[in-house]
Amino acid sequence: MKVDIRVGEITRADSFPEARKPAFKLWVDFGPDLGVRKSSAQITRHYDVESLPGRKVLAVVNFPPRQIGPVMSEILVLGVPDEDGEVVLLKPDKDVPIGGRMY
Repeated sequence: MKVDIRVGEITRADSFPEARKPAFKLWVDFGPDLGVRKSSAQITRHYDVESLPGRKVLAVVNFPPRQIGPVMSEILVLGVPDEDGEVVLLKPDKDVPIGGRMY
């Protein structure tokens, strides 16, 4: 499998003032098989740290970790651009269990 995309739930979000572009640090839970993984995301236009915990998102979980400033990003949280090019997170439109793999 070249790309493993799973549903996870954001458990924690913090500001990331060290980032070159405005971003948040995210902790995403993918269930017992994968556990909690960290990432950074440039999603400050449409989201704030208070609204992110509890939100389900889709993320690539099998890319190699990447150092983003002081944060080791272990996953790639997925989004699409709005009409201004700002990131809108992808999420399931029904309640699904965390850790579920995209077909």
